[in-house]
Amino acid sequence: MKKIINPWEGLDGYMCFGCAPSNPMGLHMEFYEDGDDIVAYWEPEAHYQGWLNTLHGGILTTLMDELAGWVVLRKLQTSGMTSRLDARFLKSLSTCEPRLTIRGRIKDRKRNAIFIETEIYNSQDELCTRADLVYFIVTQEQATEKFHFAGCKAEGE
Repeated sequence: MKKIINPWEGLDGYMCFGCAPSNPMGLHMEFYEDGDDIVAYWEPEAHYQGWLNTLHGGILTTLMDELAGWVVLRKLQTSGMTSRLDARFLKSLSTCEPRLTIRGRIKDRKRNAIFIETEIYNSQDELCTRADLVYFIVTQEQATEKFHFAGCKAEGE
C-alpha cells in the first residue's frame, strides 16, 4: 500500500474540509493506494456526532465523497465534482470507534461520468455504510486552471 501525496499541501488558501491538514475543523484525511482501491483510515471524535456517541450521517457521507474525489485524482489524474451520491447507512458507527476504514474504486465510466463505489468499515471490519457516486470529471487542462491540480503521485514515484 502506497501513501498518496497531497498535491495541494502548502498551497496558500488551501482549507479543504476533508483533506487539508491545517484546517482546524476539518477531517484531516490521508489516502493510500491499494491496487484498484483508494483507502483512508480515520479516527472519529466526539464533536462529529449526531445522536449521543453516534457519528453524524453527514460526516459519513463527507468521508465517502472526499474519498471518491481522491479516487478520481489518483486513478484518472484529473479533477471534477460529485454530481450524485446515493448512501446506504447499514449499521451505526460510534464516535468511540478507534479507527474507520474508508475504501473506494471506479466501477464504470461513460464519457465524463465516473461511477464510483465506496464503503466504510468499523474497527471490527464490518461494513457499516456504503455509497454509489457519480463524479463528473474535467479535462486535465481544466483541472489545472480551475483547481490548481498538476497531478497526484504516491510516495516513491
